[in-house]
Amino acid sequence: MTKCPIDSNSLMPGNFVRRGRLALGALKCGANVGDIAANMEGIRAANCGRRRGREAVSCNSGHTGLWRAQIWAFAVAVVTVSIGVWAIPVAAQAPAKVGASGLPLPRYVSLKSDRVNLRKGPGTEYPTAWVYRRAGLPVEVVEEYESWRKVRDAEGTTGWILSALLSGRRTALVLPWELKSDAARPQVALRTSDSERAQPVAMIEAGVIADVQSCDGAWCYVTIQSFRGYLEQKKLWGVYANEQLN
Repeated sequence: MTKCPIDSNSLMPGNFVRRGRLALGALKCGANVGDIAANMEGIRAANCGRRRGREAVSCNSGHTGLWRAQIWAFAVAVVTVSIGVWAIPVAAQAPAKVGASGLPLPRYVSLKSDRVNLRKGPGTEYPTAWVYRRAGLPVEVVEEYESWRKVRDAEGTTGWILSALLSGRRTALVLPWELKSDAARPQVALRTSDSERAQPVAMIEAGVIADVQSCDGAWCYVTIQSFRGYLEQKKLWGVYANEQLN
Protein backbone atom coordinates (compact mmCIF):
# COMPACT_ATOMS: atom_id res chain seq x y z
CA MET A 1 0.00 0.00 0.00
CA THR A 2 0.96 3.63 -0.38
CA LYS A 3 0.97 6.09 2.49
CA CYS A 4 0.20 9.74 1.81
CA PRO A 5 -0.46 12.94 3.77
CA ILE A 6 -3.94 13.18 5.21
CA ASP A 7 -4.62 16.42 3.37
CA SER A 8 -3.65 15.01 -0.05
CA ASN A 9 -6.22 15.91 -2.71
CA SER A 10 -4.74 13.68 -5.36
CA LEU A 11 -6.14 10.33 -4.24
CA MET A 12 -7.93 8.90 -7.23
CA PRO A 13 -9.07 5.30 -6.59
CA GLY A 14 -10.95 3.41 -9.27
CA ASN A 15 -11.28 0.19 -11.13
CA PHE A 16 -12.36 -0.88 -14.53
CA VAL A 17 -13.40 -3.96 -16.44
CA ARG A 18 -11.60 -4.67 -19.68
CA ARG A 19 -12.06 -7.62 -22.02
CA GLY A 20 -13.94 -9.60 -19.42
CA ARG A 21 -11.19 -9.14 -16.83
CA LEU A 22 -11.56 -7.10 -13.66
CA ALA A 23 -8.47 -4.94 -13.38
CA LEU A 24 -7.31 -2.39 -10.86
CA GLY A 25 -7.16 1.34 -11.47
CA ALA A 26 -4.27 3.63 -10.68
CA LEU A 27 -3.72 5.65 -7.54
CA LYS A 28 -1.95 8.99 -7.70
CA CYS A 29 -0.63 10.53 -4.54
CA GLY A 30 1.26 13.77 -5.01
CA ALA A 31 4.56 13.09 -6.75
CA ASN A 32 4.35 9.38 -6.00
CA VAL A 33 2.48 7.66 -8.79
CA GLY A 34 2.06 3.90 -8.74
CA ASP A 35 -0.40 1.26 -9.76
CA ILE A 36 -1.88 -0.18 -6.64
CA ALA A 37 -5.12 -1.97 -5.90
CA ALA A 38 -7.68 0.78 -5.39
CA ASN A 39 -10.12 -1.89 -4.31
CA MET A 40 -7.67 -2.74 -1.50
CA GLU A 41 -9.05 0.47 -0.02
CA GLY A 42 -5.87 0.72 1.93
CA ILE A 43 -5.39 4.26 0.75
CA ARG A 44 -4.35 5.25 4.21
CA ALA A 45 -2.67 8.52 4.84
CA ALA A 46 0.01 9.91 7.17
CA ASN A 47 3.76 10.53 7.01
CA CYS A 48 4.21 10.33 3.23
CA GLY A 49 6.16 7.18 2.53
CA ARG A 50 5.59 3.67 1.27
CA ARG A 51 4.71 0.49 3.08
CA ARG A 52 3.95 -2.81 1.49
CA GLY A 53 3.15 -5.88 3.47
CA ARG A 54 0.96 -8.80 3.49
CA GLU A 55 -1.60 -9.62 5.44
CA ALA A 56 -0.92 -12.09 2.60
CA VAL A 57 -1.12 -13.51 7.37
CA SER A 58 -4.03 -17.05 21.32
CA CYS A 59 -7.65 -28.30 37.36
CA ASN A 60 -6.56 -30.42 39.93
CA SER A 61 -7.87 -33.84 41.10
CA GLY A 62 -6.88 -36.24 43.85
CA HIS A 63 -7.82 -39.27 41.78
CA THR A 64 -4.77 -40.70 40.00
CA GLY A 65 -6.67 -41.97 36.97
CA LEU A 66 -8.45 -38.66 36.42
CA TRP A 67 -5.17 -36.81 36.92
CA ARG A 68 -3.52 -38.85 34.20
CA ALA A 69 -6.47 -38.33 31.88
CA GLN A 70 -6.23 -34.59 32.40
CA ILE A 71 -2.49 -34.65 31.64
CA TRP A 72 -3.17 -36.57 28.42
CA ALA A 73 -5.99 -34.22 27.38
CA PHE A 74 -3.76 -31.23 28.04
CA ALA A 75 -0.96 -32.69 25.92
CA VAL A 76 -3.35 -33.35 23.04
CA ALA A 77 -4.74 -29.81 23.34
CA VAL A 78 -1.24 -28.31 23.26
CA VAL A 79 -0.32 -30.29 20.15
CA THR A 80 -3.57 -29.33 18.43
CA VAL A 81 -3.20 -25.64 19.24
CA SER A 82 0.46 -25.67 18.23
CA ILE A 83 -0.35 -27.21 14.85
CA GLY A 84 -3.21 -24.78 14.29
CA VAL A 85 -1.18 -21.69 15.12
CA TRP A 86 1.71 -22.90 12.99
CA ALA A 87 -0.42 -23.66 9.97
CA ILE A 88 -3.03 -20.86 10.03
CA PRO A 89 -2.53 -17.08 10.38
CA VAL A 90 -4.11 -15.48 13.43
CA ALA A 91 -6.62 -13.65 11.23
CA ALA A 92 -7.79 -16.97 9.80
CA GLN A 93 -8.76 -18.56 13.11
CA ALA A 94 -12.41 -18.97 14.02
CA PRO A 95 -13.96 -16.62 16.62
CA ALA A 96 -13.09 -17.78 20.15
CA LYS A 97 -14.93 -15.43 22.54
CA VAL A 98 -17.73 -12.89 22.84
CA GLY A 99 -17.20 -9.16 23.21
CA ALA A 100 -19.14 -6.66 25.35
CA SER A 101 -21.44 -6.05 22.38
CA GLY A 102 -22.52 -9.69 22.47
CA LEU A 103 -20.84 -10.32 19.14
CA PRO A 104 -17.95 -12.77 18.63
CA LEU A 105 -14.30 -11.77 18.81
CA PRO A 106 -12.53 -11.73 16.53
CA ARG A 107 -14.94 -11.11 13.63
CA TYR A 108 -14.84 -9.55 10.20
CA VAL A 109 -16.72 -6.38 9.32
CA SER A 110 -16.37 -3.78 6.56
CA LEU A 111 -15.98 -0.03 6.40
CA LYS A 112 -19.26 1.83 5.99
CA SER A 113 -17.82 5.12 4.73
CA ASP A 114 -15.32 6.13 2.05
CA ARG A 115 -13.39 8.13 4.64
CA VAL A 116 -12.69 6.43 7.94
CA ASN A 117 -10.10 7.52 10.51
CA LEU A 118 -8.00 4.83 12.15
CA ARG A 119 -7.01 6.22 15.55
CA LYS A 120 -4.26 5.26 17.95
CA GLY A 121 -6.72 4.81 20.81
CA PRO A 122 -10.45 4.41 21.54
CA GLY A 123 -11.55 8.05 21.41
CA THR A 124 -11.52 11.21 19.32
CA GLU A 125 -8.85 12.64 21.60
CA TYR A 126 -6.39 10.13 20.17
CA PRO A 127 -4.50 11.12 17.01
CA THR A 128 -5.39 9.71 13.60
CA ALA A 129 -2.82 7.20 12.42
CA TRP A 130 -4.31 6.48 9.00
CA VAL A 131 -7.27 7.36 6.83
CA TYR A 132 -9.06 4.67 4.83
CA ARG A 133 -10.42 6.07 1.60
CA ARG A 134 -12.99 3.59 0.34
CA ALA A 135 -16.12 1.98 1.72
CA GLY A 136 -16.29 -1.80 1.78
CA LEU A 137 -12.76 -2.60 2.92
CA PRO A 138 -12.83 -5.69 5.15
CA VAL A 139 -11.22 -5.36 8.57
CA GLU A 140 -11.12 -7.68 11.55
CA VAL A 141 -12.46 -6.56 14.92
CA VAL A 142 -10.12 -7.88 17.63
CA GLU A 143 -11.17 -5.82 20.66
CA GLU A 144 -14.05 -3.68 21.91
CA TYR A 145 -14.18 -0.67 24.21
CA GLU A 146 -17.51 1.10 24.65
CA SER A 147 -18.45 2.40 21.18
CA TRP A 148 -14.98 1.83 19.73
CA ARG A 149 -13.57 -1.20 17.95
CA LYS A 150 -9.93 -2.14 17.61
CA VAL A 151 -9.44 -3.50 14.12
CA ARG A 152 -6.73 -5.11 12.04
CA ASP A 153 -6.49 -4.73 8.27
CA ALA A 154 -5.11 -7.10 5.65
CA GLU A 155 -1.60 -5.69 6.08
CA GLY A 156 -1.65 -6.30 9.83
CA THR A 157 -2.02 -2.63 10.82
CA THR A 158 -4.15 -2.13 13.94
CA GLY A 159 -6.02 0.86 15.35
CA TRP A 160 -9.38 2.04 16.66
CA ILE A 161 -12.50 2.93 14.66
CA LEU A 162 -15.85 4.22 15.88
CA SER A 163 -18.36 1.37 15.65
CA ALA A 164 -20.86 3.57 13.77
CA LEU A 165 -18.43 3.58 10.84
CA LEU A 166 -18.37 -0.22 10.60
CA SER A 167 -20.88 -2.43 8.85
CA GLY A 168 -21.79 -6.08 9.35
CA ARG A 169 -21.81 -6.50 5.57
CA ARG A 170 -19.24 -9.13 4.71
CA THR A 171 -16.64 -8.39 2.09
CA ALA A 172 -13.29 -9.97 1.30
CA LEU A 173 -10.05 -9.13 -0.48
CA VAL A 174 -8.81 -11.48 -3.17
CA LEU A 175 -5.27 -12.73 -2.48
CA PRO A 176 -4.01 -9.52 -0.83
CA TRP A 177 -0.86 -11.35 0.33
CA GLU A 178 0.12 -11.83 -3.32
CA LEU A 179 0.43 -8.10 -4.04
CA LYS A 180 4.05 -7.18 -4.67
CA SER A 181 5.46 -3.91 -5.96
CA ASP A 182 7.85 -5.56 -8.40
CA ALA A 183 5.56 -8.22 -9.88
CA ALA A 184 2.39 -8.49 -11.91
CA ARG A 185 -0.72 -9.13 -9.90
CA PRO A 186 -1.86 -12.75 -10.05
CA GLN A 187 -5.38 -13.56 -11.13
CA VAL A 188 -7.97 -16.04 -9.94
CA ALA A 189 -10.96 -17.36 -11.84
CA LEU A 190 -14.45 -16.41 -10.71
CA ARG A 191 -16.39 -19.59 -11.58
CA THR A 192 -19.98 -20.47 -12.38
CA SER A 193 -20.12 -23.13 -9.64
CA ASP A 194 -18.09 -24.37 -6.67
CA SER A 195 -15.71 -26.54 -8.67
CA GLU A 196 -12.29 -26.01 -10.17
CA ARG A 197 -13.67 -27.55 -13.36
CA ALA A 198 -16.48 -24.99 -13.61
CA GLN A 199 -16.35 -22.42 -16.39
CA PRO A 200 -14.78 -19.04 -15.50
CA VAL A 201 -17.05 -16.00 -15.40
CA ALA A 202 -14.15 -13.54 -15.19
CA MET A 203 -10.52 -13.36 -14.14
CA ILE A 204 -10.13 -11.37 -10.93
CA GLU A 205 -6.90 -9.67 -9.97
CA ALA A 206 -5.37 -9.85 -6.50
CA GLY A 207 -6.48 -6.97 -4.29
CA VAL A 208 -10.02 -6.68 -5.65
CA ILE A 209 -12.85 -6.50 -3.11
CA ALA A 210 -15.66 -9.05 -3.33
CA ASP A 211 -19.06 -8.85 -1.64
CA VAL A 212 -19.50 -12.16 0.14
CA GLN A 213 -22.98 -13.65 -0.20
CA SER A 214 -22.37 -17.12 1.25
CA CYS A 215 -19.58 -19.59 2.09
CA ASP A 216 -19.59 -23.34 2.75
CA GLY A 217 -16.10 -23.65 4.20
CA ALA A 218 -14.41 -24.33 0.87
CA TRP A 219 -16.04 -21.95 -1.63
CA CYS A 220 -17.71 -18.56 -1.36
CA TYR A 221 -20.42 -17.18 -3.61
CA VAL A 222 -19.53 -13.54 -4.25
CA THR A 223 -20.42 -10.53 -6.34
CA ILE A 224 -17.83 -8.21 -7.87
CA GLN A 225 -19.40 -5.27 -9.66
CA SER A 226 -21.73 -6.90 -12.21
CA PHE A 227 -20.09 -10.34 -11.93
CA ARG A 228 -21.39 -13.20 -9.78
CA GLY A 229 -19.71 -16.50 -9.12
CA TYR A 230 -17.62 -18.68 -6.85
CA LEU A 231 -14.13 -18.15 -5.42
CA GLU A 232 -12.15 -20.55 -3.28
CA GLN A 233 -12.47 -19.50 0.36
CA LYS A 234 -8.75 -19.94 1.04
CA LYS A 235 -8.01 -17.21 -1.52
CA LEU A 236 -10.02 -14.58 0.36
CA TRP A 237 -9.06 -12.33 3.27
CA GLY A 238 -12.25 -11.45 5.11
CA VAL A 239 -13.62 -14.90 5.87
CA TYR A 240 -12.21 -17.45 8.28
CA ALA A 241 -10.93 -20.87 7.29
CA ASN A 242 -13.88 -23.29 7.22
CA GLU A 243 -16.32 -20.51 8.16
CA GLN A 244 -19.83 -21.04 6.85
CA LEU A 245 -22.05 -18.10 5.90
CA ASN A 246 -25.60 -18.13 4.64
